[in-house]
Amino acid sequence: MTKIYIYCLFDRLDSFLGVYSSLQAVHRDALRLCNRGATAVYMRDAQGLSAPTLKGLRNTFKGQCDCEVQYQSDKQLVKIYKTRLKE
Repeated sequence: MTKIYIYCLFDRLDSFLGVYSSLQAVHRDALRLCNRGATAVYMRDAQGLSAPTLKGLRNTFKGQCDCEVQYQSDKQLVKIYKTRLKE
């Protein structure tokens, strides 16, 4: 059995925005959606706030399943949820 991970993107009201198989694509779209406002975008995970980099997102999700990371600015919040595709 192969392990296929998917990344789901939600907004602040938990409305579904999309599903991705690529970490780079979900990172790009999360930044594009969240980059509306006067302040910078930050990534919130279990360790706290940090800069939203692809490397940081990959390291946060590494070895974990069913976990969530939030990208936030002053006007927008999006959530990335990593889960495994069930066969």
